[in-house]
Amino acid sequence: MTQKPLKRHKALQPLSREHHHGLLLSWKIRSGFSKNIETKRIKAYADWFFENHLIPHFTLEETHIFTILDEDHELVKRALADHRRLKRLFTNGEDATKNLHRIEEELEQHIRFEERTLFPEIQKAATEEQLALIAEIHHEEGFVDNVEDEFWR
Repeated sequence: MTQKPLKRHKALQPLSREHHHGLLLSWKIRSGFSKNIETKRIKAYADWFFENHLIPHFTLEETHIFTILDEDHELVKRALADHRRLKRLFTNGEDATKNLHRIEEELEQHIRFEERTLFPEIQKAATEEQLALIAEIHHEEGFVDNVEDEFWR
């Protein structure tokens, strides 16, 4: 018998919606390459997304979400290692094409890991007070995309 998935707590739902936008970034990168779009156009969008969405998202997770579990918890260590690797890929000025391909793959894997494995574990461990604090700290703002160059269309 398969276990019914844990319903995402309301306090964590905004983070899951942000993850959806991260998955869309991976899709946009893939789409750009499949349409033979210049790497610099894809990189410009990815850099904008990193600065405006991923950095604040990673900071919130590292400061308020991952801390619900012990810092030595294997899942937290993996998530932090993923964040470090992704930050390096976004900021590495060398082979942009190779880095974008790796970002596209690794970001998607990381988000799926957080959604399917880490967040359910955090949700089980979190107290109502911790979840209330997350809900208070993290207000969902409507996602505003950068549509100056919609190379993925």
